[in-house]
Amino acid sequence: MKLHKTAATLMFCVLATGTMTNRVVAAQPADSERLRAEFFKMCNAACAELNMPERKVPFYHDSYAVRALAVAYDLTGERKYLDVCRRWSNRMIEYQNGMTPRGAYWMNYGRKPGETKGEWYVADCASIAMGVLATAVRCQNAADRKCYMDSVTAYARLVMDNYVRPGGGITDGLWSKFDGEWWCSSGIFGSLAFLLYAETGNEEYLKAGRGAMDWLNRMDFRKAEHIDFKEAAPAVVMYVFEAFSAGMAHVDLQSPLGKASVEHVRAALEWMRENQRGRGANCQWDYGKQWGCKLGGLPFHQYVYARHLPDGSAIATAADQELRYLASQVFATGEPKLTQLVCFTMMSYAEKLSPGAIYRTTKR
Repeated sequence: MKLHKTAATLMFCVLATGTMTNRVVAAQPADSERLRAEFFKMCNAACAELNMPERKVPFYHDSYAVRALAVAYDLTGERKYLDVCRRWSNRMIEYQNGMTPRGAYWMNYGRKPGETKGEWYVADCASIAMGVLATAVRCQNAADRKCYMDSVTAYARLVMDNYVRPGGGITDGLWSKFDGEWWCSSGIFGSLAFLLYAETGNEEYLKAGRGAMDWLNRMDFRKAEHIDFKEAAPAVVMYVFEAFSAGMAHVDLQSPLGKASVEHVRAALEWMRENQRGRGANCQWDYGKQWGCKLGGLPFHQYVYARHLPDGSAIATAADQELRYLASQVFATGEPKLTQLVCFTMMSYAEKLSPGAIYRTTKR
């Protein structure tokens, strides 16, 4: 994510032994009712704001809200949620059709449709692609679904043919300041690759996703550079571990890659323990600013890992604590506006209310 370059059912936990144990505790009825009410308040704000022509934020922000709205559609069957996703995705495709390089998305900043010069970033566009993919897998009409899938696979082809390096890391496209493998593009495109593998069964995507995880393990998120960890730690954790959250279901946790990945995830969970205000941490990050707003998405990762690690109940409980703090921020003034914090927080609520739905496929 360029960050503007400024600065099925409740799943089981997978142990290293491969056995099933330690189911994540579901929300109690009263708590679940509160969470649903809060989630749909954010969803309704997103419906009101997402496709407004005067909305000038980068499209990657809104892609996270779109993915959560897709889950709202799953939960309710209410067409209004899918309709907003479709209108947003249609705009992304319309802009994509005019972009150079072919298959790229417009980010709502940087290189525009029709232009052949200017910055263009893999990371931001991978987030956009996941929003379009979330729309695709929920379309009942085969022709509609194909339109959205063709868009996403065209983008993925562009990246895999040009920006995936032999070491597994992925460069950030046309970024004049740095042309090497980068943590953000590797984390987010790695996530997209796993989701495309789950949807299509194409092993090429699986190889790209695993390669990104391997490169990120060797990099270590705490050593992130070119927008470094010290400057942007919440964003580093959010984006690096998108690849791991999407990839855990597609990696043998007893393999060398699996073991290294679990160790890396554990380090991220420890960083969260030390920095989430909902758990009493004296966090230096402002949840309302560019870096700190990514904290809204970290419970999403925690809920995913709670289904894959043996201490899943404790991980989920910690995520619940942070989700309550996020609610105090999002609803501090009453009805929420679709800020960047809200977009990321919606992802966390979606995963809490419907485990696994963010990563669902056409076949569910």
